[in-house]
Amino acid sequence: MRNPGLKTVAGVILSCCILLVIFQSCKEDKKEKEMEETVEKKENVIQVLTEVMDFQVQDTVQSGWQTFRYKNASSEAHFILLDKYPEGKNIKDGEKDVMPIFQEGMDLINKGEMDAAMEAFGKLPPWFSEIVFSGGVGLVSPGKVAESTVYLEPGYYVLECYVKMPNGVFHGVMGMAKEMVVIADSTANTAPESTVKIALSGAEGISVLDSIHAGPQVFEVKFEDQMTHENFVGHDVNLVRLSENANLDELEKWMNWADPEGLISPAPEGIIFLGGINDLPAGKTGYFKADLDSGKYALISEVPNTREKNMLITFTIP
Repeated sequence: MRNPGLKTVAGVILSCCILLVIFQSCKEDKKEKEMEETVEKKENVIQVLTEVMDFQVQDTVQSGWQTFRYKNASSEAHFILLDKYPEGKNIKDGEKDVMPIFQEGMDLINKGEMDAAMEAFGKLPPWFSEIVFSGGVGLVSPGKVAESTVYLEPGYYVLECYVKMPNGVFHGVMGMAKEMVVIADSTANTAPESTVKIALSGAEGISVLDSIHAGPQVFEVKFEDQMTHENFVGHDVNLVRLSENANLDELEKWMNWADPEGLISPAPEGIIFLGGINDLPAGKTGYFKADLDSGKYALISEVPNTREKNMLITFTIP
């Protein structure tokens, strides 16, 4: 016959062991989380996540050099364009006075009614021209992570993506617009040290000033000038990995949002977007990182007729 006292003692010991394991596990999980938060804070990186049609990111950041690490966990390509709004305007004004007009114009373009589309774009409010496009992360394919660094002036910003759904509706209309306040309190961050320098201009196109090798690279993009192209946007730089079945004609056409087939999901086959740096004003510099393997790549701007403008160049890493 078993001793009930021994059974009770054994049960207590077993319960204590289980609680100890749970406590230790929670302690380790908490420690791991704290370490991750410490690393993120130490790196001074602004984490941005997209899961569907959203930007999950903090509401307030400091001014100065800031790095955005963008994880695209959705099923479509996206980018982050940083719009610095004029004083007195906010995301509600954009949702009311800007987004519907661009969607109206795009709908008319899709119908082949170009004159009516131009009339629609003419209804944009005067303050739209006061928006300062302040960089951001270039196009990022599904499942990829990209990192870009820009200098942020204090002010009110909106993060947006205007890639289009298969039915022609802009992602911004679907919810990919997020406000962010940049406070005057500046960071002590400095610009990253580059390995590849790029000069970008409307006159000369994309000029790569250094050799591009395999491994981790930091691209420095100097905007020699800035201009409004035929599709109402300025020039930028996007890094693309080209598979064997990639078609440059399709890529060039896709990069013009004003084309009915441009910037519309899905992206052309064989095209993998690895980030880049979005529109910056003339004289400004932005940075983006990429870890390159052997293969064929392209640098391309989101404007019409990229090859004529020397804004589509290819390179191969052996």
